[in-house]
Amino acid sequence: MENAEPTITPTLEEPKFGFNDYSERLNGRAAMIGFALTLLIEALTGQGVLAWLGLS
Repeated sequence: MENAEPTITPTLEEPKFGFNDYSERLNGRAAMIGFALTLLIEALTGQGVLAWLGLS
């Protein structure tokens, strides 16, 4: 028995939770939207987000 490697690669499901491509892409998009909204709030109100929220 010289070649003990499998001949067929199993097809595995993409995990629904954890660090996978979909969750990382979704997290990145949410971060980009949040950053863009932060810039928009600062441009429209002339205040930083902390001042706009009453925290500074």
